[in-house]
Amino acid sequence: MPTRPDPSLYWALALAIVTAVVAGIVGDSLQAALIAGVGGVAAVLLGGLERPEPPSPAEPVSDRPPELIDHLLDAVVQPVLLVRGGRVSFANRAALAELGRHIVGEDVRVAIRHPAAAARLAAAEPAAAERPIELVGLGSVDRRWEMRVGEVGSYRIVQLIDRTGAYAAERMRIDFVANASHELRTPLASILGFIETLSDEAGGDPDVRARFLKVMFDEARRMQRLVEDLISLSRIEAEKHQLPSSAVDLARLVAEVRAEIFDMGDDKGHAVTLDFGSGVPPVCGDRARLSQMLHNLIGNAVKYGRPGTPVTIAARRDGAMVRLAVSDEGEGIAAEHIPRLTERFYRIDAGRSRTLGGTGLGLAIVKHIVERHRGRLDIVSKAGVGTTVTVLLPTMDDVVTNP
Repeated sequence: MPTRPDPSLYWALALAIVTAVVAGIVGDSLQAALIAGVGGVAAVLLGGLERPEPPSPAEPVSDRPPELIDHLLDAVVQPVLLVRGGRVSFANRAALAELGRHIVGEDVRVAIRHPAAAARLAAAEPAAAERPIELVGLGSVDRRWEMRVGEVGSYRIVQLIDRTGAYAAERMRIDFVANASHELRTPLASILGFIETLSDEAGGDPDVRARFLKVMFDEARRMQRLVEDLISLSRIEAEKHQLPSSAVDLARLVAEVRAEIFDMGDDKGHAVTLDFGSGVPPVCGDRARLSQMLHNLIGNAVKYGRPGTPVTIAARRDGAMVRLAVSDEGEGIAAEHIPRLTERFYRIDAGRSRTLGGTGLGLAIVKHIVERHRGRLDIVSKAGVGTTVTVLLPTMDDVVTNP
């Protein structure tokens, strides 16, 4: 006989569903406790749904859950499905956006088209505390989801948790460790090889010994620069939530960095010219980090610009920001490389970069420094013409006015 649910019992169903969704996020052990406890209570309470009651023509019986549950689940940012009798009786907004609006009323194995999902959903009584399964390629090839299934009363709750970002971060960590190990292993192998050679017969020839020692010294310096950049990058990332608060005169700082580059003899015949507009205000920043940023930007322009061509450093006020641009007249960068230039250890020409003393971390450091200063970084390049790197930094006046 058709039944009419007691409206007060909807609160039990809503509580159990939301609890299961939260449990799917907080972890396996807590998930089991929450679903088993609250879900069990809700299931007992929902037993009241079995009490026969004369049907009301104005309130037809439906498999669709009450409106209260609709609103609760629509507030969940991850896709959630309510399944009854093997069909989707409700899908929240996130699920409709990911899987399509047509899925309501369909077989859940058709709504979630994935072999691993179909096998789990075909199980007669999936355990509420069962470990989640990973779905790769659902929606698009590079998407990764974690699917959790629980039961509350006559409903199955299917939750999809997007793990794409976490997987990408883990891949970046693995790649970073692998690249750092490779970058350190290469010069170390060279040093060890020359030491072995010098330990044999080659050490008796002064010219050979001097040449080998120079190579060993250069490789050791390269390792030192790499370790210093790695430490620096780690410190910058640790400081990223600390907003700088000092006033920095960018014109004076640029002039100091330019003089340091010339004093080290790294100018390679370039004419490094300054083009600062009138009335450029101080920026709000960390002077040491901004100096490091300028050393990297100007150093790159000097390294990769054609010898004898000018390197221009220009600054202008741009509303509440200061626009700093470093331009060279080098070979330029192909468009497909530009989005990846700030990745750690990404190089367009690895051999040339190492020859010029690069570690592959310079622009990654620049990006993190700019982000810490709440600024913006832009790179524009044209093959055969040159490259311009632009940094926008907030002025001190704007930070004081709008803290």
